[in-house]
Amino acid sequence: MGSQRKAGDSVRKFRELLAANRRGKGLGIYSVCSANRFVLEAGMLQALRDGNLLLIEATSNQVNQFGGYTGQTPADFAKFVEQVAMAMGLSMERVVLGGDHLGPHVWRKEPSSSAMERAKEMVGAYVRAGFKKIHLDASMPCADDQVSRNQSLPDENVSARAAELCAAAEHAHKSLSPSSSSPVYVIGTEVPIPGGEIVGSQSPEVTRTEDLAHTLEVAEKAFGTERLSSAWERVIAVVVQPGVEFGDTSVFPYDSKKAKPLARWLSRGWSGVYEAHSTDYQTQVALRQMVMDHFAILKVGPWLTFAFREAVFALAAIEKELLSGRGGVILSGLPEILEKAMKDEPMHWKSYYSGDEETLRIALKYSYSDRARYYWPQPAVSAALQQLLHNLTENPVPTSMLSQYLPAQAQAARAGEITEQPAVLIRHKILEVLDQYAYACGLQQ
Repeated sequence: MGSQRKAGDSVRKFRELLAANRRGKGLGIYSVCSANRFVLEAGMLQALRDGNLLLIEATSNQVNQFGGYTGQTPADFAKFVEQVAMAMGLSMERVVLGGDHLGPHVWRKEPSSSAMERAKEMVGAYVRAGFKKIHLDASMPCADDQVSRNQSLPDENVSARAAELCAAAEHAHKSLSPSSSSPVYVIGTEVPIPGGEIVGSQSPEVTRTEDLAHTLEVAEKAFGTERLSSAWERVIAVVVQPGVEFGDTSVFPYDSKKAKPLARWLSRGWSGVYEAHSTDYQTQVALRQMVMDHFAILKVGPWLTFAFREAVFALAAIEKELLSGRGGVILSGLPEILEKAMKDEPMHWKSYYSGDEETLRIALKYSYSDRARYYWPQPAVSAALQQLLHNLTENPVPTSMLSQYLPAQAQAARAGEITEQPAVLIRHKILEVLDQYAYACGLQQ
């Protein structure tokens, strides 16, 4: 019962923060969308530093009732986060768990009936595991949906399925303790696909206010049909397109002028805020402006694992330079092992990267889309990372060499803010990104 009260406190504070954003207070919250332990640890360090909530979300690709690509069920992931939080000294009272893109995406190649049954089962599993922020995403066509290749499902279909998913979530919540706080929901039809869009040369169009009004009208009606009026009152945000996205080598920056109609529209008879996906790689100034424009929930994922990969590659370069001539030391060979894993099993990137062999080689390692994040859990890659950490723990990195590869971390080490332990260096690199989000959300001055 104590843990349920803790979750209730965090949800209450979360909703208070969003309400403050609506009142023009310039506050927001960033959502750490990752199952990477180093990323979660860095997020917890940031929350401890700022004294604020930490929103952690798992996607249906990463975590579902069949394990996802992480091999974790929702209950497994919730337990994992709690264990990491305990190790980092962060109370779960400060953590909000969210489920991202919860819908039929994973099973979209099946008929809609079976895909939705699996999706409802997944949503129920998330709620029973203690996830409180539920993103209902039924925007993707299934195998038997009569739409052309580049056509979206009509709002009416998306909203009807989202309401079905919400009913499953509400039913699952009834199985919990009476003291358990009710889940809150995010809806929306203009939703980037899980893992990021495949972008062209033009920035995406900002959601039109008339389309948003229609989405909310249709969604409210669908919730009413499913007798979910009380759940509708807990719809805290809608996903809209603020005009941001990123590709392999390009980032489309936020343009506040184009998004002003959305910012002004928010006060017209709806109690929620906006959730922005794919905010990765935006400037700190742009992120801050997004929060001021009522994009109160900023999702970030690939940028965090991109920073993780940068740190790991830098450490691998140090390892090779420092230890390749020493007898008895087995080098990790991590960059090569990661590249081999990606080439051997291209399923996680082949629909995202294109070009000749050399272009693909660069994309596998350095794309902003960071499809490499799907491969860190693989046994060979994980073992190489552990070997790297072991080698540089047993053979400390000279600060002079650290300055060449990780200059910001070298400066922090010289100032006595951190040690040269490899795990500490990796987390500090990720914190460079999280610092910008904390500032954008009004958590730092």
